[in-house]
Amino acid sequence: MVLRNAVHTNLYADSVTLMRAAARIAERPGVLTASLVMGTAANQDVLDRAGLLADEGRTAGPNDLVVAVRCADDEEATAALAAALAALAETPGPADPEGEVPLRALAAAPDDTDLALISTPGPYAAAEALKALRRDMNVFLFSDHVSLADELTLKQEAARRGLLVMGPDCGTSLVAGAPLGFANAVRRGGIGLAGASGTGLQQVSCLVHAMGAGVSHLIGTGSRDLSEEIGGLSTLAALDLLAADPATEVVVLVSKPPAPRVARRVLERAAGIGKPVVACFLGAASGTAPPGVTQVATLDEAARAAASLALGVPVPVTETVTPPAPREPRRWVRGLYAGGTFAYEAELLLRARLGAVVRETPPPPPGAPPALPAAHLVLDLGDDAYTTGRPHPMIDPTVRTAYLRAALDDPSTAVVLLDVVIGHGAAPDPAGEIARLLAGRPTPEEGPLVLAFVVGTDRDPQQLDVQRSVLADAGAVVMGSGTPAARAAADAVAGIAPHVEVRIGEGV
Repeated sequence: MVLRNAVHTNLYADSVTLMRAAARIAERPGVLTASLVMGTAANQDVLDRAGLLADEGRTAGPNDLVVAVRCADDEEATAALAAALAALAETPGPADPEGEVPLRALAAAPDDTDLALISTPGPYAAAEALKALRRDMNVFLFSDHVSLADELTLKQEAARRGLLVMGPDCGTSLVAGAPLGFANAVRRGGIGLAGASGTGLQQVSCLVHAMGAGVSHLIGTGSRDLSEEIGGLSTLAALDLLAADPATEVVVLVSKPPAPRVARRVLERAAGIGKPVVACFLGAASGTAPPGVTQVATLDEAARAAASLALGVPVPVTETVTPPAPREPRRWVRGLYAGGTFAYEAELLLRARLGAVVRETPPPPPGAPPALPAAHLVLDLGDDAYTTGRPHPMIDPTVRTAYLRAALDDPSTAVVLLDVVIGHGAAPDPAGEIARLLAGRPTPEEGPLVLAFVVGTDRDPQQLDVQRSVLADAGAVVMGSGTPAARAAADAVAGIAPHVEVRIGEGV
């Protein structure tokens, strides 16, 4: 294997653009790993820990672009480095229907601009966000590696100004129909969503769309917002905004377990907004919800409760699926997720039925296949531990492909659980990569059962039905969402009748 770096001075691109370009380079024959990052000290450290930093990369400054490739031979490494700038130029940037030159500084924004999307390297993101707030702009902060202290400062400043900070490390929002980060094309309607779980918000928004309801706004708050240190400042601001919004009739909160004190504060605020609220705090201890708040345990229940409130009628069950049970010696469930919320929910549901579940395993050395434990396993393959120096699996499936191949080859694997996330920002054909790996594999009666679900809608560019059909044609059992998929996996392995799977048709 050959490791090479190239440094392009004073060339900036945002993190999403860099991830997409890296995915393009990784598709080239002979390329084992590709990463494009700005040359900040933090990013150099990330590359170093991933074994992708060569001497050339160590010379980069924070305004320089570093291209890192590991290839089968030197000839392919040279070709990959040469192709990097072309891939970057071909990667679509933000939509600009009027052909205007994109803004390069906040100071150049018109005075009536009220929202800034910031995706600069983490060490600089907080300063840019503070500039935006002081210009009375709300902030969507996609950048990660923003310190907890900086996050608190930003959100306190926003609270003083009556503004909203979505993030940091905020993957999704949908403001008046406009997608920010990763988001899905859902119909407009009366359900407003807010929370610290990006893929969880995407799942609920897609489910309510399929149930015939619609979304007014979807507000991501950043994964740490409901921590004790941050105190739910963005969640509280989002509740106030949705309460004041005449288009919002029902509010949904989605998160992993908040700090107990913060959860109480958020639920008390939710009870006083004058609109029905559905709260889904995955894994949180159940308690008595205040009047006006419905607490649920899963993403499916959150969508169903919200849609029922918005439509004024209970949402009916329209279809059930009974996946086949695996045969001995296959005994382990392998959950391989791109979305962290789906991994978290699956662990809760599997652990309740099957006992202990392993949540992390050391990433393999470069070029080596992953080693799977003799245990039930649920991985969030979008976590930093698995994406160091690589694009997120929602953009580039390389990391998950290696784990899926290992799970399919392991004779003790009984069930494989997979999420496929489509929509704005996601890969153009994520189901296709999985289907190519499943082609020619044993049937579920002989090999592992593959349970997959697609997070998306009929309006997304990749098309929900097309992605589901690709998976089904490859031999996967396609479920309606992550909740019933995890339950079906647990029930199949436990040897009892599989859980009823619920799918809701468009326009019900």
